[in-house]
Amino acid sequence: MRVLVGCEYSGTVRDAFIKAGHDAWSCDILPTEKPGPHIQGNLLEIIYDGWDLMIAHPPCTRICNSGVCWLSKRNLWAEMENACKFFLAILDAPINKICIENPIPHKYALKEIGQKYTQIIQPWQFGHGETKATCLWLKNLPLLVPTNIVEGREQRIHKMPPGPNRWKERSRTFQGIADAMASQWGAL
Repeated sequence: MRVLVGCEYSGTVRDAFIKAGHDAWSCDILPTEKPGPHIQGNLLEIIYDGWDLMIAHPPCTRICNSGVCWLSKRNLWAEMENACKFFLAILDAPINKICIENPIPHKYALKEIGQKYTQIIQPWQFGHGETKATCLWLKNLPLLVPTNIVEGREQRIHKMPPGPNRWKERSRTFQGIADAMASQWGAL
């Protein structure tokens, strides 16, 4: 299966699909952290290249509920609208199977997107003792089934200290979630 992992610089999901035997590529405006098939550029420029499955992680800064307070304080409405347009362009891509992953959106973004998420998952459902509610918008894909429910649920991601790389660390996909995607959706 040809798999496109959009807005992923880490290579975590890409490599999980490669390990499962698929032709998987990551795409991001950033260079990849790990060697492997990666397209550095605009995701929207390659969505027409015959992919069977796309898993995308579009930027969430202006869409997620945790940042809603800044929309009015900093007049970021136009940025939110642009983020939602990008999100919709991914959701409407001519790819048969699509998963878009993002945190819980605020009501303004949800109105712009016009479609509620299909599922909410947590890292603790996939072998990681942490909480980080993650929404999945699914197109022609089944719900992701938990693979390893664990105890010790802490908010490590939420409690990360400020710093220049905080956004990068917060955006990483947990390995257990990536492996579940590859094993469950790669078998379709």
